Amino acid sequence: MATPHRTQVAIIGAGPAGLLLGHLLQRRGIDTVVLESRGRAYVERRQRAGILEQGTVDVLRASGAGERLDRRGLRHDGIELRFDGEGHRIDFPSLTGGRSVTVYAQTEVVKDLIALRLETGAPLVFEAEALDVTGIDTDAPQVRYRHGGREHVLTCDVVAACDGFHGIGRRALPNARTFERVYPYSWLGILADVAPSCDELIYAHHPNGFALHSMRTPEISRLYLQVPPDEDLANWSDARIWDELATRFAIDGGWKLDTGPITDRGVTPMRSFVTEPMRHGRLFLAGDAAHIVPPTGAKGLNLAAADVTLLASALLRWYRDGDETGLDGYSADALNRVWRAEQFSYFMTSMLHVAPEQDPFELKLQLAQLHYTARSEAAAASLAENYVGLPLPGVAELTA
Repeated sequence: MATPHRTQVAIIGAGPAGLLLGHLLQRRGIDTVVLESRGRAYVERRQRAGILEQGTVDVLRASGAGERLDRRGLRHDGIELRFDGEGHRIDFPSLTGGRSVTVYAQTEVVKDLIALRLETGAPLVFEAEALDVTGIDTDAPQVRYRHGGREHVLTCDVVAACDGFHGIGRRALPNARTFERVYPYSWLGILADVAPSCDELIYAHHPNGFALHSMRTPEISRLYLQVPPDEDLANWSDARIWDELATRFAIDGGWKLDTGPITDRGVTPMRSFVTEPMRHGRLFLAGDAAHIVPPTGAKGLNLAAADVTLLASALLRWYRDGDETGLDGYSADALNRVWRAEQFSYFMTSMLHVAPEQDPFELKLQLAQLHYTARSEAAAASLAENYVGLPLPGVAELTA
């Protein structure tokens, strides 16, 4: 592929946000170039979230990116909260008008979107390190990047920075304000070659700390343990991991956690981060470049999908009709959803995790909230509505 030098929308980052934005725009006739600093193999192996909100599933299906999702994704109609030795199911469809979530790994979403882009021949440049973004106050911003041992300049109408927390996009945004919260615990996460021991996700509150039972496929389990923020993986043998998971998931009357070979493990810090605004001139931020949420609420990938659906719709109206209202309102509209997701993620995190040196009063408050959520239809409906996600605007317009 020849190195591109001009496009309408330059997209930095080939994660779910950048790839989905490129896909939505290309199918409506808007030219894009996607630059990715890593190689294709790395991008397709990068382990991240695995829960897709209803709106994310809807936009993938409607845009022609849902064929493998429909074959291999696992629809889930609820989650289970475990605490005080009991399990309590939250039924999503009955509380949200039929909405649900789907378990489908981010790696699979990325593979699907890469394959679709390569089929069209639209430019997707791997191992292209973005070096800086200039001219965002003009009508011809530029992205300077290194590829194949040489530096190149890509001129465009708009730059979409979908390059994650450590990318250059946010640094190019002048006068940005940031908000951050670092939580006093991390997650030890594992992938295991064993069929899940449950049909739906289990969120467990236990005196030893939080635990989550999830899955990637009917054959592969994904599980997490709350650990201290500076935890050393060397302290956790396979046997200790499985024993601690069984302890935290235990309920009265018995329940068996199946075990198997652990194929991957890692410690993930817990934090919230938001940048305001998400736009300056012709530069727009989307996904982790603009915000991070703790994973308890399963919002990271879904917020990225919401950002780029909103941005793609605004760009379509601008190019098609000369209407700039969507672009002008992008930051405020996106941030409304971001802060809603941050609050929900904080609610789930603070309700389920055990703080270091937690006092008995705080523990009683957590249990009171858990009992209320399990017993009150209104409280359960609030959790369900936030978990399955708010509707995404602009999907019909983009996928017509």
